[in-house]
Amino acid sequence: MAHLIFLTSTPPSVAEGSGTWVGISVLRNAIRAMGHEVTLIAPSAAAGKTTLSRILFNIRARSCLRQMKADVLIGFDLDGVFVRSAKLFHVAAVKGVLADEARFEHGRSRLALTVQARLEARHLRQADRIITTSLYSSERISQFYGVSSAQIFVVPEPIDLQAWQNALRTAPQENGPLRVLSVAHLYPRKGVDTLLHAFARVRNESVLRIVGIGPERQRLEHLAGELAIADRVHFLGQLSFKALVAEYRNATVFALPTSQEGFGIVFLEAMASSLPIVAGRAAAVPEVVNEGVNGFLVDPDDHQTLAQTLARLLEKPETRRAMGSAGFARVCQYDSPIVARRFLDLVGVITTEGTKRSPSPPSPLW
Repeated sequence: MAHLIFLTSTPPSVAEGSGTWVGISVLRNAIRAMGHEVTLIAPSAAAGKTTLSRILFNIRARSCLRQMKADVLIGFDLDGVFVRSAKLFHVAAVKGVLADEARFEHGRSRLALTVQARLEARHLRQADRIITTSLYSSERISQFYGVSSAQIFVVPEPIDLQAWQNALRTAPQENGPLRVLSVAHLYPRKGVDTLLHAFARVRNESVLRIVGIGPERQRLEHLAGELAIADRVHFLGQLSFKALVAEYRNATVFALPTSQEGFGIVFLEAMASSLPIVAGRAAAVPEVVNEGVNGFLVDPDDHQTLAQTLARLLEKPETRRAMGSAGFARVCQYDSPIVARRFLDLVGVITTEGTKRSPSPPSPLW
């Protein structure tokens, strides 16, 4: 069996690490369940994700890695930028293309992401292999970092379906008005402001429940007040896994009109919960949400069409059931054991029998 090192400056908590940490932790657990050893090198949960903290983390990690023996190093996003070792097969695993994310930010946030993107570009150029989560991200890597698409391989984000189903079965079921659920780290690019404008046009009895924290929360709460829907919009903040699953179980529709998404683990969570999805027709979302089958896609800035789509789903339980069933059937291909096997195959040092071999270029498509 192989020994892999996961190197990430993303804090190991959902609150600080958001969807990036969810994807890393689920993949790690799935690989461990297959009998392989995975050593995680990560900061404390309270370390934050500033540019300086990420640089210092990578400097310290370089010294730490010199003393470790493993078959492969997996550096996520920019992490591993200062590592140069002939002993380790070095994989750059890109969860979010930082240069792409920077386009949707302003001021200090944009400057920080721009600096981090330069480090991410350097990391990718020196890695032995690049893996990312979507064709969209693969294209953005080529566009922003000048890396040939032939060097980039796609493995989607995983979801632990067994854990999700077990949690759903034990989650309490609540009565009350129909619920539109949105789960996101509250950045401008997530489009929650568009969702609020749309929900103000939805006149039937329903509530909007928003799970997540982030720099936009205060502005979004103020906007809900301006739109006179504050009594129908519930900002829930960061929830425990148990409470989050309960929100999914009691939701009627999942909505996130995001304008930038490297993949979107929350869409897998919605599908695992048999929810119909309304999302932005942008970035990697169409790769995950099959339009007209398990959800509807709208232009991220079109709150009028978004409102009409939400109202239509809230009024048609048969459509919700059909889309929810289709979504659950679709999400099975993202189950963590399936994704983990694909990831290990692309790493190139492990066969299905568990013996090591020399890395060879696999198919670049998922």
